Amino acid sequence: MAIAVTMADYRTAEKSWWCPGCGDFGVLSALQKTLVDLQKLPHEVAIVAGIGCSGKIGNYINCYNIHTTHGRTLPVATGIKLANRNLTVIAAGGDGDGYAIGMGHFMHALRRNVDITYLVMDNHVYGLTKGQVSPTSDRGFVTSSTPQGNLEKPVRPLELALASGAGFVAQGFSGWVPQLIDILKAAIEYRGFALVNVISPCVTYNKVNTYDYYRENLVKVEDIPGYDEKDRLGALKTVIEREGLVTGILYREEGPSLEDLLPGYREEPIVSQDLRFRQEDLKALLEEFR
Repeated sequence: MAIAVTMADYRTAEKSWWCPGCGDFGVLSALQKTLVDLQKLPHEVAIVAGIGCSGKIGNYINCYNIHTTHGRTLPVATGIKLANRNLTVIAAGGDGDGYAIGMGHFMHALRRNVDITYLVMDNHVYGLTKGQVSPTSDRGFVTSSTPQGNLEKPVRPLELALASGAGFVAQGFSGWVPQLIDILKAAIEYRGFALVNVISPCVTYNKVNTYDYYRENLVKVEDIPGYDEKDRLGALKTVIEREGLVTGILYREEGPSLEDLLPGYREEPIVSQDLRFRQEDLKALLEEFR
């Protein structure tokens, strides 16, 4: 008899340290509801979280959780998925963690197309370290580290992902949880690397990119006449023309994941193999290369 998974199965006793009103609460609720709707058992899920406010999300979800170093969620998540293909692996972090020190890993993870979901909570500011400018902060944005206003152009993660060949690119908004749940379901079920950038307002240090601002300016792609999620160039054009203020599944292309292409990968998973290295194994190896 199948065991029914409920929201209680994915809650932990740890008290949240997020500020009241933080957008990450909406992301947490959406992710828990997604896992319940998909009837994933907690031991079937692994979350790899980075550094920053968003990096605590794994502590609030009852499943396997690794809190790794700054910018290193994707290589750790990749290793976990390749070692145990039966796990649902979710990498989670913020715009600072993912698009600054983690940018190199981001580009190569989407290129490799490993079957993991990358959930980025983008608030356009460094919240944990008290409100400094982040990679996605708009030009002119005043922060504790840019009192004269940010002079740099922001990183455009959706444009980068689309232009670099990502097979699944989506953006959600933590103020629209039902749509975010639908996006996360599709991302987790997608076989390959799935980017879900989530606009997650920081109510403490970002008084510009607020809930009200996004509710007034965001457009759902399903409300755009003729929008085609299979049209990469169309998706890129839409994102550029609307300056990234769109939500929904922007692009989805079915194709083989890295695991599908690896020789022997569909055989016995690494985690269930006997990997002990015995003395006779060493002797055989030395004899082979003598």
